[in-house]
Amino acid sequence: MKKKIAFILLAAVLFLAACGGESEKSPEANAKEGTKTFKIGVTQIVEHPSLNAAYDGFKKALEDAGIDAEYEEQNAQNDNSQNTTIANNLVSAGVDLIFANSTPSAQAVASVTKDIPIVFTSVTDAVSAELVQSMEQPGGNVTGTVDTQPDAIPSTVAFLKDELGAKNVGMVFNSGEINSRAQVDLVKEQMSAVGLNVVEASVSTSAEVKQATESLLGKVDSLYIITDNTVVSALESVISVANDNKLPMMVGEFDSVKRGGLGAYGFEYYDIGYEAGQMAVKILNGESTPADLPVQFPQNLRFVLNKETVDLLGIEVKDEWKAEFAE
Repeated sequence: MKKKIAFILLAAVLFLAACGGESEKSPEANAKEGTKTFKIGVTQIVEHPSLNAAYDGFKKALEDAGIDAEYEEQNAQNDNSQNTTIANNLVSAGVDLIFANSTPSAQAVASVTKDIPIVFTSVTDAVSAELVQSMEQPGGNVTGTVDTQPDAIPSTVAFLKDELGAKNVGMVFNSGEINSRAQVDLVKEQMSAVGLNVVEASVSTSAEVKQATESLLGKVDSLYIITDNTVVSALESVISVANDNKLPMMVGEFDSVKRGGLGAYGFEYYDIGYEAGQMAVKILNGESTPADLPVQFPQNLRFVLNKETVDLLGIEVKDEWKAEFAE
């Protein structure tokens, strides 16, 4: 009888211990067990600092929101023929969402899936690229953030004319990239309105960038390098030609200033990547669909100069420019 009572007591103690073990689990542990791990496809046209910073911002936004994510990363290494292959690979992998970092990357994935949500960044004109129906109402499975701040190009054109005294401005770009063609056409329109002349030099690959820049010597008094993936990936070639010939070179984003460009009116690519990530969070959490999320512009416009390039060119920095120096 005593043995039977002891057995019952032991069983009761073990049962209570088991129940207690369950109740002692932290809320975080219990929540973790029910957390879905999302599979995120990533497609990027090429490696360069601005696009890499945008991707970092995207991942940080998901991390800050507590999204558990695994990333399937693909990079076309500036080979447009690889974009469709990458897009098909990501769709076949059954990802929950695709992050497209550049115009060609976004166009490729948008052409192969109408079901998987796509969030882009580093796109200049989402409407002309036929990624969305309109900025306010994207209408399909695609939305994101653009890298065109409405005041950036007008401010750059005004600086070239009024502060640098430019008359003939050289532009090196890949004419096969719709992102670049749209920017160049806008720049030409605004420069023409204030009496400036644009001299174009087109390239197809990064290997052609230096020669194209050299072809502008004697024809231009300054350069304006937009956010062209092909040219920015080989920016040092342009910088060497510009500096050797004392040509002031305005650029389209801050990383190009850090690398040696004279200055830029722009924003941080990390920020537009982060904003794209916040949009992805809403989609993954079921709060919104791409069709419901308006495409976003960059928020804060700043003017940043490269101190070494300023000194090399002997430019006097005026207080009214309200310029910052690149770190």
